[in-house]
Amino acid sequence: MVKLRLVHRCTECGAGHPKWAGRCPACGAWNSLVEEVDGPDEFATLAAGMALVPAGVAKPIGEIDANSATPCPTGIGELDRVLGGGFVPGSVTLLGGEPGIGKSTLLLQLLAGWAGRTLYVSAEESAQQVRLRAERLDAVRPDLWLLPETSLPNILAAIDELKPQLVVVDSIQTVADPDLSSAPGSVVQVRGCAHRLVQEAKRRTVSMVLVGHVTKDGGLAGPRVLEHLVDTVLSFEGERHHALRLLRASKHRFGPTNELGLFEMADAGLLPVPDPSQLFLADRRTGVPGSAVVPTIEGQRPLLVEVQALTNTSTSGVPPRRSAQGVDPGRLAMLLAVLERRARILVATHEVYASVVGGVKLTEPGVDLALCLAVVSAMTNRPLAADLVVCGEVGLAGELRQVAQTQRRLSEAARLGFGRAIVPASSPDSGAGIRVTRVSTLAEALSAAGLIGEAPTGPMP
Repeated sequence: MVKLRLVHRCTECGAGHPKWAGRCPACGAWNSLVEEVDGPDEFATLAAGMALVPAGVAKPIGEIDANSATPCPTGIGELDRVLGGGFVPGSVTLLGGEPGIGKSTLLLQLLAGWAGRTLYVSAEESAQQVRLRAERLDAVRPDLWLLPETSLPNILAAIDELKPQLVVVDSIQTVADPDLSSAPGSVVQVRGCAHRLVQEAKRRTVSMVLVGHVTKDGGLAGPRVLEHLVDTVLSFEGERHHALRLLRASKHRFGPTNELGLFEMADAGLLPVPDPSQLFLADRRTGVPGSAVVPTIEGQRPLLVEVQALTNTSTSGVPPRRSAQGVDPGRLAMLLAVLERRARILVATHEVYASVVGGVKLTEPGVDLALCLAVVSAMTNRPLAADLVVCGEVGLAGELRQVAQTQRRLSEAARLGFGRAIVPASSPDSGAGIRVTRVSTLAEALSAAGLIGEAPTGPMP
């Protein structure tokens, strides 16, 4: 008789503990332990899957065929940009995003444009629902096979029979293995099914995409080991009530993770955005205080993005609020301290709200100068020039440091009609046909932008 035991398993790292605790001792996550029945079934299932994988053979690294990792284009330009060319045969990709953001739409368009046989495993929606969506997207084609199934053995049997080149499982949280004693969606089921699917993808050299649910914090649901199992982790972001969608890679074993894919949701599905800078600045209002345009670099693509700030005098007696959307709140707090100490701009009594328009998240330091100018513009009620762009990193001493690929940034700004730029003094010559003002400190930049008079010297007393 097999003896089962009760364990409390962490939904973040998958570690099991004999009793419940508010914080997981293994990974430190709070309120992540859930009660489950544990037994030997999971290990037996994983061992059976391991037996199917042929033993590896050690070879000199020079004899390894690098062409086997050549990506296959997907037919969707923005997706290929993020993946570095497409899917590598035998790779497994985890796609996450909020419900209704367009994950199923993107995957159906992917399967419809793939040159070869594909399999769509619908573990959440019925076959009729998927067929109606496919008709709307013009994705009904002979080589696209649909399987409404939640049982892992039946999914593997269908892969054996059809031998597809690309498999999509939507979603991994609803797939269950009857050999595992836990309930569908549990940590044991998600980890065990994902592990088996990854093994099958490697053994058959078939590209596979797993759709994952997200938590209320925007992270992928399920054990953290799920992200370590796969080769690529994609995040599909955007506001459900807006047309813009952003695709990012937080992990990619076959290329960089700094590329950004942009889509626009339309009646015919997701359409690539040919000119993202023009889209981000389409609704920009000139002559309004608190607005600055920064030329940024996302991967190999230059983008012009509007940074907005709003300030309000705090009279409540409590520390003023600082809110940031699209930029790091800690970075904003640091820049406010630099403004006060190095440029003598009193911000301690003001609430500050900063936002990046369009839902873009900017993590590079080149946005520092734009944030500072937008905040001071809002405080002084003086708008920046309509044809001005700014970029540069701000140091703790109030100095401005150059950022990478300044020439490409300014060339993109000149293409969109901007005529002036404020950049750090150490920046190389741009040759972009735009009038460049070089400054060494944050105070000089504020003066060059017309927000203050002569640049002050020395720290604020």
